[in-house]
Amino acid sequence: MKVFCGRANPTTGSVEWLEEDEHYDYHQEIARSSYADMLHDKDRNIKYYQGIRAAVNRVKDRGQKALVLDIGTGTGLLSMMAVTAGADYCYAIEVFKPMADAAVKIVEKNGFSDKIKIINKHSTEVTMGPDGDMPCRANILITELFDTELIGEGALPSYEHAHRHLVQENCEAVPHRATVYAQLVESRRMWSWNKLFPIPVHTSCGEQVIIPPLELERCPGAPSVYDIQLNQVSSADFTVLSDVLPMFSVDFSKQVSSSAACHSRQFEPVASGRAQVVLSWWDIEMDPEGKIKCSMAPFWAHSDPEELQWRDHWMQCVYFLPQEEPVVQGSSIYLVAHHDDYCVWYSLQRTSPEKDRRVYPARPVCDCQAHLLWNRPRFGEINDQDRTDQYIQGLRTVLKPDSVCLCVSDGSLLSLLAHHLGAEQVFTVESSAASYRLMKKISLLLGEPFFTTSLLPWHNLYFWYVRTAVDQHLGPGAVVMPQTASLHAVVVEFRDLWRIRSPCGDCEGFDVHIMDDMIKRALDFRESKEAEPHPLWEYPCRCLSEPQQILTFDFRQPVPPHLIHAEGSIELRRPGRSHGAVLWMEYHLTPDNTVNTGLLKSVEDKGDCCWNPHCKQAVYFFTMADPRAPLGGPQTVSYTVDFHPHTGDITMDFSLSDTLDDGQ
Repeated sequence: MKVFCGRANPTTGSVEWLEEDEHYDYHQEIARSSYADMLHDKDRNIKYYQGIRAAVNRVKDRGQKALVLDIGTGTGLLSMMAVTAGADYCYAIEVFKPMADAAVKIVEKNGFSDKIKIINKHSTEVTMGPDGDMPCRANILITELFDTELIGEGALPSYEHAHRHLVQENCEAVPHRATVYAQLVESRRMWSWNKLFPIPVHTSCGEQVIIPPLELERCPGAPSVYDIQLNQVSSADFTVLSDVLPMFSVDFSKQVSSSAACHSRQFEPVASGRAQVVLSWWDIEMDPEGKIKCSMAPFWAHSDPEELQWRDHWMQCVYFLPQEEPVVQGSSIYLVAHHDDYCVWYSLQRTSPEKDRRVYPARPVCDCQAHLLWNRPRFGEINDQDRTDQYIQGLRTVLKPDSVCLCVSDGSLLSLLAHHLGAEQVFTVESSAASYRLMKKISLLLGEPFFTTSLLPWHNLYFWYVRTAVDQHLGPGAVVMPQTASLHAVVVEFRDLWRIRSPCGDCEGFDVHIMDDMIKRALDFRESKEAEPHPLWEYPCRCLSEPQQILTFDFRQPVPPHLIHAEGSIELRRPGRSHGAVLWMEYHLTPDNTVNTGLLKSVEDKGDCCWNPHCKQAVYFFTMADPRAPLGGPQTVSYTVDFHPHTGDITMDFSLSDTLDDGQ
């Protein structure tokens, strides 16, 4: 059965109706999921297996049958571990139907159908009794309901309901306990992801400074966590102001509450500075004694940094305090962790929250609207003075005293820059009402280009379509900036990111090929075969080729009616495993001034990459039987890339091929 789906085209700006398979959303969910990443997380899998064995043994030692409730079973892996460890029966709950269907097949293939029942429901809908989904309460509760923030996937309500309705009192739980940790830091880099800094502009009248509006300065910011690979942030980018503080724990073997709560920790700062950011992570203990532990701690706080497990489904959290506050070394202060049923946030207090009752029950909410318009990387991009200087240099090249400028970008400060640099008139066109409120005193229209609807690098070609739409309003000799853009690509070997697209095959002795096949089928759908966005500064990789320009786009002319086609090959110059091609855009403001959204530095001998930290690059993963296996060399990568002007889509295909010596 086919259905019509409405889609806002981020490149052309038009709304399109496409015919899709009725299970299209399911396939997208599977293709973009972290299932493969979790199955490749050996540390997680081993610790769960150890904890499950120990829990089953404790129940058996009491002379009881081991009845397991597995909430969020996914592939059924943890239930199969439980049966292998000696559990008598498992009730495995999975709400996502395609995954529940796959779990049934995986359980059957591994020979556990007589001991594991897959229940395709939300855990709160599971019935109890002779005619229900479960005949009696379980005495072992196994779950994997956690996200980077621990509670963001609804772990607390699910545990609360399970203890009330599905498991016995004082049941065994795997994991047994979770603890959330926090560390207070000062970091100009991270603070630049949350606040707008003053922007100096050197003009003919001397230096002028663009000062952020007072309402933006006073705004507590966006309430949501910023989850990143904290191990990729240099220790030189922040100053530690506190020791690592255990903020709160949740015992999953007892009744859990999803009610809002706060937890305070008194501490003495280890250094004086401006408290701006709270770094946070958690660990889970699989047993009551805490001997089996799985930790999300970054390298500087990890008990064994050499054995640090890379994972992308669980990372670390960055929280921004509502306002930066001075702290003095040795002067006692309180860090308070607040949470509701799904979210965590932090505040600093000078006195005990229990004494002065000054506990903030509600999450901080943005009231300046800038945090609704700009995400965290966008704040960092706007605060990047080197990048701003490139635009200033480009504007100086093209501006004249009688210039009438038009700026096309969302939430851009280019209009302010053009005004300060002497443009006669500046007009700005914003697609967002929030942008308009921020920029209502500015009249400018240029292009960074940046648009909030853009996911992939080339979606910002929307600038080209707007430029085409206003073509009749451009006077003779009008200058467009940027003048041109180009699409670039390089073939890379990822240190870890390959895992999210790699088949697993066997996981801790269990056959999960069915899951691999399901992901592959999902990836065969149209959108899932395209490149996907990733902030590659968080994911180290090596360039196996030199960067290569693939396509060019001339903004000085309207969008052409015909296809823009490119095909060729990329020679691999370094040995390694070709995991995929990375693509990015470069915007040529003037012939001598380019803004690069991708690879920032020339590739060195070893191929180490330095990526623009404010932008997401596009990754086209190659299809490989085993991305860990060394490839024969040398090799080339052939490509075909097409820009379709009517739809704004860029389609591509990359294929690996051996380079044969003469005579072979």
